[in-house]
Amino acid sequence: ANFLDNMPLRSSGKLSMETRKDDGESTAPAPPQKKLSCQCHHHCPEDSVNSTCSTDGYCFTIIEEDESGGHLVTKGCLGLEGSDFQCRDTPIPHQRRSIECCTGQDYCNKHLHPTLPPLKNRDFAEGNIHHKALLISVTVCSILLVLIIIFCYFRYRRQETRPRYSIGLEQDETYIPPGESLKDLIEQSQSSGSGSGLPLLVQRTIAKQIQMVKQIGKGRYGEVWMGKWRGEKVAVKVFFTTEEASWFRETEIYQTVLMRHENILGFIAADIKGTGSWTQLYLITDYHENGSLYDYLKSTTLDTKAMLKLAYSSVSGLCHLHTEIFSTQGKPAIAHRDLKSKNILVKKNGTCCIADLGLAVKFI
Repeated sequence: ANFLDNMPLRSSGKLSMETRKDDGESTAPAPPQKKLSCQCHHHCPEDSVNSTCSTDGYCFTIIEEDESGGHLVTKGCLGLEGSDFQCRDTPIPHQRRSIECCTGQDYCNKHLHPTLPPLKNRDFAEGNIHHKALLISVTVCSILLVLIIIFCYFRYRRQETRPRYSIGLEQDETYIPPGESLKDLIEQSQSSGSGSGLPLLVQRTIAKQIQMVKQIGKGRYGEVWMGKWRGEKVAVKVFFTTEEASWFRETEIYQTVLMRHENILGFIAADIKGTGSWTQLYLITDYHENGSLYDYLKSTTLDTKAMLKLAYSSVSGLCHLHTEIFSTQGKPAIAHRDLKSKNILVKKNGTCCIADLGLAVKFI
């Protein structure tokens, strides 16, 4: 211990003569004072005999707590110089110890039994630390709880205000007779007089039965796949979940009354598939293997007649979009707002159809 290291060890032997030359003369030391014999333990000088030491000061006994929490008792001698200060035992923070000194008789420290001071100060400090830690923990947990409640509330509100597209499971499986092709289904829907595409339940059934074959494109909105339904090739536009607004807008445009036209990409079905956090937004249309007009012009040599056919069909589709049709269930004028060669597809017969209506708007 630092306290014991500062204590001078007192030899039990006699004082030796010291010779000091002062102006050529030698002087003998002063007669020694009366010596006090003490019991020593853990603090004995090198020349001690039978665990005893002698001093001109005090005998002491000290008890202190070691690092493991045990009690360590030390006995020994204190020199006269500075012993008054050492016997006062100034308290040291975070260290428990107690010292007692005596001079009454030889080996008087044998009967000294100091006790450790109580743990009041440490308990108070530890209790104060625990109180602060508890207060901080409760505050942090309360803030987190409030944030979670706010997050859940706004998420609930968002789900409540979001348009609902889901249909009960008992309605998912709409029966489509074997042998019915997509062309037959579309013709039946047009003859029914609605003019807005296939019934929603039929669309959901088709979407569930689509088999994805290969990816054929990718854009800012998501991916385009070539799929098959009962052996017929279809194009499946899979939107990213962050593009739900674009999916909803394009689906709404395609299902506008009297929207179907030979120079507008043929719409088949739209559906939302997924559970929990995993969601896929499908838009199913006709498949045209020639791809976009942009790619077609780069890989194909055209004569004047073929170029005019492409241009005329593109203008026809755009004209149908822009035209407002007045009737009981009329069609509003629609602006594409993103018309370019990459958004125009080329059919097998050499005509074009306009696609990608994600940015289109109606004029009502």
